[in-house]
Amino acid sequence: MKLQEFHDDLFIGGQWVKAHSTERNRVANPATEEIWGEVPVGDEADADAAVKAARAAFKSGVWSEIGAAKRAEIMLKFADELTARGDAMGRMITTENGTPISESSSAASHSAGILRYYASLADYVDQDDRRDFPGSPNKYTVVRREPRGVCVLIAPWNFPLTLVMVKLAPALIAGCTVVIKPASETPLDLRVLIEASVAAGIPAGVINLVTGNAKTGGLLVQHPLVAKVAFTGSTGAGRTIAEQAARLLRPVTLELGGKSASIILPDAKLEDFASILNRTCLRNTGQTCYNSTRILAPKSIYKDVVDAVAATVAATKIGDPFDPATVYGPSASSRQRDTVAEYIRIGIAEGAQVAVGGEGMPEGIERGFYVKPTVFANVDNSMRIAQEEIFGPVLVVIPFEDEDDAVRIANDSAFGLGGSIFTSDPDRAEKLAHRIETGSVGINFYGSNLAAPFGGWKDSGMGMEYGPEAIGAYVRMKSIHRER
Repeated sequence: MKLQEFHDDLFIGGQWVKAHSTERNRVANPATEEIWGEVPVGDEADADAAVKAARAAFKSGVWSEIGAAKRAEIMLKFADELTARGDAMGRMITTENGTPISESSSAASHSAGILRYYASLADYVDQDDRRDFPGSPNKYTVVRREPRGVCVLIAPWNFPLTLVMVKLAPALIAGCTVVIKPASETPLDLRVLIEASVAAGIPAGVINLVTGNAKTGGLLVQHPLVAKVAFTGSTGAGRTIAEQAARLLRPVTLELGGKSASIILPDAKLEDFASILNRTCLRNTGQTCYNSTRILAPKSIYKDVVDAVAATVAATKIGDPFDPATVYGPSASSRQRDTVAEYIRIGIAEGAQVAVGGEGMPEGIERGFYVKPTVFANVDNSMRIAQEEIFGPVLVVIPFEDEDDAVRIANDSAFGLGGSIFTSDPDRAEKLAHRIETGSVGINFYGSNLAAPFGGWKDSGMGMEYGPEAIGAYVRMKSIHRER
């Protein structure tokens, strides 16, 4: 059954209210190019109403003052309600951004797991830390964590639920209230999240949803009642948000772009690397920030690596994202499709060799925002296709001389988000990982750990998400000095 989602309302103060703005954003299915949805583009009045509703809920204490243990109980109910809506959420995400259903079908359960993890940290949030004064035995300090206030959460289109939840869950357990602004390409799946939050008993005003564009996001970021901003998206947009927040002395967490390297050492088992290539280097049709889209191969086995990568990509199914066998779907929008297609043309013009893929639509596909999954060989790291984030199914294979050369190439990037090393000697790889200028490195696989901090170095961002470290972004520290 085709989805039809045409709305003129926003979720503010615990209810769906008609938007003040009359401007609308139309949503296209990237696999068919059909318009299937519409939402408001929030204006200044809409942004103001949402922030004030979140502020009122925060000041009332209905969430901030009930204690982390009670908040955790409600968050666990929220997780159950979200899990129960897993099928609806998966269908919605795939229709919005073309993510293969094999990926999107687990979005709700994965996000529910994030809620449960942060609920498990309730004691960490509520526990006061007592510290003695050095040299003054009759004095001590109680260090408290207190919720920061209203938080604006701005999410991207590639993982529209999960990348909201990694912000929302720590904000909720900390006691904050939030205004969520989804990407303009994916504004509808969060209506399912709102439905789950209401069913779980999240108090009115704690979670608010305003759809819109970059201007809407700017209005929220710069609202005087906002205490914290968290953003995932492009480095360019992140710089703008950082500048806006800095003028207001407002803390911001930024998870931005990447151009991660996957280093294949000479003793690596290429069949093992090929078996997880799509997960490590091309997850979600290459639309994942930490993807290792630069593959660094020793000159001694360079051709073997290129052949293995090209054969894997060529054999991977591309097509209807609702087909459970599909691994590569369409780009999320016509704009993104055009960007990826332009980079394929740039790579050819730069002199890189097309090992598989190239220009044009994939064979057998006549409509939708598709490009051919492409592997470039004979790539120099100075080429634009090796330096700039493409965010699509495009890989470059770059030769290196030895480990020092591999480290040099891996670090010769403006980005530093993820990365991976493949070898038969994991201990050797761990030593090598210490030399890579990036926030995380996987050995013989890549997968972020919810319990460990995740964030970027260099132009890949600032601040950390995941782990207990993420809670620190949503609390203020207070020291209360006492005498015994």
